[in-house]
Amino acid sequence: METILTVTNLTKKFGPLTAVKNLSFHIEKGNVYGILGPNGSGKSTTLGIVLNVVNRTSGSFSWFNGTTSTHEALKKVGAIIERPNFYPYMTAVQNLQLVCRIKEVPRERIREKLELVGLWERRNSKFKTYSLGMKQRLAIASALLNNPEILILDEPTNGLDPQGIHQIRELIKHIAAQGTTILLASHLLDEVEKVCTHVVILRKGENLYTGKVDEMLASHGFFELKAAEPEKLKTFLQGRSEFSRFTEENGLLTAYLETPMEADTLNALCFENGIRLSHLVKRKESLEQQFLTLTNHAAPAGV
Repeated sequence: METILTVTNLTKKFGPLTAVKNLSFHIEKGNVYGILGPNGSGKSTTLGIVLNVVNRTSGSFSWFNGTTSTHEALKKVGAIIERPNFYPYMTAVQNLQLVCRIKEVPRERIREKLELVGLWERRNSKFKTYSLGMKQRLAIASALLNNPEILILDEPTNGLDPQGIHQIRELIKHIAAQGTTILLASHLLDEVEKVCTHVVILRKGENLYTGKVDEMLASHGFFELKAAEPEKLKTFLQGRSEFSRFTEENGLLTAYLETPMEADTLNALCFENGIRLSHLVKRKESLEQQFLTLTNHAAPAGV
């Protein structure tokens, strides 16, 4: 599969602050990648570096298997990394005509892109009359005018109402279905889970996880347990290799699985060792639970 972007040991320092630290990942054609992390985790800085608007301190990146210069490669990239910025008293068509002139692409594409983002009926409305969601969709239309191989979006639903968020997410999925690779930065777990095929999770500029969203969700899950002798239960489980960690709250012991195990197997093991369970429920970890575990507890490590 063709590699669109390769990032290798990328580091960016702003004085004493390290915004991005030894970050490595790669993006393959035809997928939707999410860079996920809390505010201040280095998402926007990373996008700025690969778009050549922020200078890196060390490390490297290359576009399209390194076969073209960054300047030439960026002609095949569409990006929105700031708030939509158009002339307020000009119409959508007039604004996009200017963009066509700057990008040196035919004006005939304007209708196609406005129809794609659902704004053709409002093509003659002035930009200042648009809602925030409509402004964002116009920005996406603008970024698509050069028929890019990859579309880069920084917090694409930030500040939008629920309807606007839904429209942008559906639009992203539609664009991806047409074959455009997408890279988006977001602090919203829900966004990544619903839109992305792959995820890079950052904390303080460091890579905690890189891989498919489905694989991250495919954890072995956890058990919620109660017993008449909770300490005996905990001691027994801590001695077994099937479990990676434990948490306790209000008498409820949560045991996270390292390897697969079914509830009836655990129940039988406990009974055989003289432990009677009064409560036994097996659950799967959500992306949110895994994200919180990574960002709060895990040591940085690329996968």
